[in-house]
Amino acid sequence: MSPTKTWMCLICGWIYDEATGDPEHGVAAGTPWSAVPVNWTCPECGARKEDFEMVQI
Repeated sequence: MSPTKTWMCLICGWIYDEATGDPEHGVAAGTPWSAVPVNWTCPECGARKEDFEMVQI
């Protein structure tokens, strides 16, 4: 299994961690970024998926 990645919202800095997902908003833990629905938005500021960038933590 490949290591999970993290993605940061460029608007507010919220981190999406593939290992954790966003279960409160319908994205199960372990969901890779490519499988996050295109209409999902940042739970902190409402930014769209294209406003995120992969980051090393």
